[in-house]
Amino acid sequence: MLKLGWFSTGRGPGSRNLLKAVMDEKEKGGLDIEVPFVFCNWDNTEVPNSRKEQRQMFFDMVEGYGIPLVTESWKKFMPELRKEDETAWGSEYGKVLREKTQGYGMQLGILAGYMLWMDDETCDAYDMLNLHPALPTGPKGTWQEVIWQLIGEDAEDQGVMMHICTKEHDRGDALTYCRFPIRGGDYDALWAQMYEKLKTKDLEQIRAEEGEDEPLFRRIREDGAKRGLPLIVETIRLFADGKVCIRDKRLWRDGKKLDGPYDLSKEVDGAI
Repeated sequence: MLKLGWFSTGRGPGSRNLLKAVMDEKEKGGLDIEVPFVFCNWDNTEVPNSRKEQRQMFFDMVEGYGIPLVTESWKKFMPELRKEDETAWGSEYGKVLREKTQGYGMQLGILAGYMLWMDDETCDAYDMLNLHPALPTGPKGTWQEVIWQLIGEDAEDQGVMMHICTKEHDRGDALTYCRFPIRGGDYDALWAQMYEKLKTKDLEQIRAEEGEDEPLFRRIREDGAKRGLPLIVETIRLFADGKVCIRDKRLWRDGKKLDGPYDLSKEVDGAI
C-alpha cells in the first residue's frame, strides 16, 4: 500500500475536489493507498483570513475521512525573518514542515493546490509530485499567471501535468499530462470578445478590471480544473500499482529512466 502525503492550502472547492477524487477512488478499491496526513500551510486562526470558511470546509472534509490534519501557519511563522530574508525564512519553515510530517512514513507526497514554494531542503528530502496547470512545455507560475500568459500568446492548446517537485520550481521531470484545445466551438466566440476588448485596452488592463471573471479566462480555467481530477488519480495509480518510481529525482519504469511523460489525454477525456 502506497503511503501518500497530501499537501494543500485548502483555499477553495478545487482543493476539496482533488482530495475527494482520490479518496473516492480509494474507497471504490481503485487505488491501493493510505493518506497518513494532510498538511496545510494555514491553521485558520490567522487574521485577516478571507478564505476562512472555504478552508474550514476543507479541514472538515479531512477530519471526515479520519486523516490527521497537520498545520503550520505561514502567516504567523517568523514574520520578521520573512521580511528580511524570504529564502532563509523558507528554509526555517521547511524544517518545521519536515519535523511535523516525517513520522508518518510518507512514500510519495502530492502537492494539490499547495500555494507555497517548497524549500530546497524539503525538495531534496521528500519525493513529491506537483499538479501544475499547464502542458510540460507550457508556462510556469500560478494557474492565474499561466492562463493570462496563454491568452497573451494566442495559444491553441492548454493542459495539466504532474511533475516531480525539485529545487527548480515547476521544472522537475513531467510524469503525466493531458492536452485540450482552447480554439473551436464555444471558444471562438470568447476569443472574438477578447480581441474586441484588446482594440481599446491592453491585456493588463483587462486583467486588472475583470480578473478571473473574464469569460475566456474563466472557461480555460474550468476546462483545466475538471481535468486535474482524473489526471491526479491516474498518476497516483501508476505509483500505487508499482509501474513507475522515482530515483534521484528522476522517473523510472521497468528499470529504465523515462524519456518523456505519458499523454493521458484520452483517459482523462473519457473520465470527464
